[in-house]
Amino acid sequence: PLLFQMGWGDLGVLGQPSKETPNLDAMAAQGMLFTNFYTANPLCSPSRAALLTGRLPVRNGFYTTNAHARNAYTPQEIVGGISKDEILLPQLLKKQGYVSKIVGKWHLGHRPQYLPLEHGFDEWFGSPNCHFGPYNNSVRPNIPVYNNSEMLGRYFEEFQINVKTGESNLTQLYLQEGLDFILRQAEAKQPFFLYWAADATHAHVYASKPFLGKSQRGLYGDAVMELDYSVGQLLSLLQKLGIDKNTFVFFTSDNGAALISAPHQGPFYQYADSAFSQCLREALSLTVSLQVANVMDLFTTSLALAGISAPADRILDGLDLTPVLLNSSKELENRPVFYYRGNELMAVRIGQYKAHYWTWINSWDEFKSGVNFCPGEEVPGVTTHDQTEHSLQPLVFHLGRDPGEKYPLSVLSDEYQKVLVGFSTAVQQHKKDLVPGVPQLNMCDLAVMNWAPAGCEKLGKCLKPPESNPWKCDWPH
Repeated sequence: PLLFQMGWGDLGVLGQPSKETPNLDAMAAQGMLFTNFYTANPLCSPSRAALLTGRLPVRNGFYTTNAHARNAYTPQEIVGGISKDEILLPQLLKKQGYVSKIVGKWHLGHRPQYLPLEHGFDEWFGSPNCHFGPYNNSVRPNIPVYNNSEMLGRYFEEFQINVKTGESNLTQLYLQEGLDFILRQAEAKQPFFLYWAADATHAHVYASKPFLGKSQRGLYGDAVMELDYSVGQLLSLLQKLGIDKNTFVFFTSDNGAALISAPHQGPFYQYADSAFSQCLREALSLTVSLQVANVMDLFTTSLALAGISAPADRILDGLDLTPVLLNSSKELENRPVFYYRGNELMAVRIGQYKAHYWTWINSWDEFKSGVNFCPGEEVPGVTTHDQTEHSLQPLVFHLGRDPGEKYPLSVLSDEYQKVLVGFSTAVQQHKKDLVPGVPQLNMCDLAVMNWAPAGCEKLGKCLKPPESNPWKCDWPH
């Protein structure tokens, strides 16, 4: 998979007027484009956990119960991470002899027991977290970058990101790692799984020097252009090696475009932390399919293509999309798709209809301070700044007529009353069968931050830094 943080409005094939994504547009033209494809959560970590487990974040534990309907992720001070009880895609692929590598952002926990090599991946080049920073090292360290289990350095130090100009060569490093891995596995005639998760479109947005200033869309567009170029290079190598016809490649996003990275992208609500479509709907380039699908389907589909049975000891939320991929005119059943924000079921989609049981964009305090996630698109009673419950009378939208979710059906209409029955049945059954996972993102502790410098043999296990010298490595481990 190729996993970035991009939105519906970023690709030329979906109407971006600058037409600056020729490789991704070609991928869509030559493959299949899913126009009703959703992420599992409008935040990075839970969505990535869902992709790799095939399960909703509320099942795999990537949520918090500290506050109602609050999303959570894995910052440096988080104690938790992906549960050892979850079975990740590379662990299953290994049974068929696949070699797996992740390049880029992991974001499923940074403590040693949560890192990729402990959960089925054979190789890793990248970081456990986003490239937030730069930080004051005497209080909080910059985010580390790893090669397998060895820390090579940190963002803004050994791996520079110029916050003023946006220049960084990280995407080029990630590209070379991906190309080298594909070449090695092809030469060894080894089946492989490459999870290429570059994060240049996440704040701080960056691009390498050859791409800076090239886009009509500013720095964010530069980053998108470089990611598009990188996808082109990866696909070209598959063709050159003669393995493109036997390789399943999918491009998607962990959530829609974040306002802080790319304001005013696409026709949907902008906030990358809510249950509206811009935050959850994304482009999947694989002929056009109207099949409603999501990232958890990629887990089940990948297993089917590899000839591996899905785990039978747990509920999976993903469908096998191979019937659709192999027959573009086919659509699977209209199964309900559930949208959570933290521990609360916010919305459900069935067919062309979507029902919102809770609405909440951001708090009044944030909004009054100037943080507006829906500029010019506020809809009274829909884009609410209080957590507003609609469980007894959910807001229902017809996404064929109203893809932006701005005009809820009248509760007095026959159409509303008819579809409400289906939603009520689906939600009741879902809640009856749901066994939430143990929440992994409830606790933060500064003591778990990675204080060890590059080269420390006991990397990541320092209890805390010496106050006099935070990089001195003789502190008790």
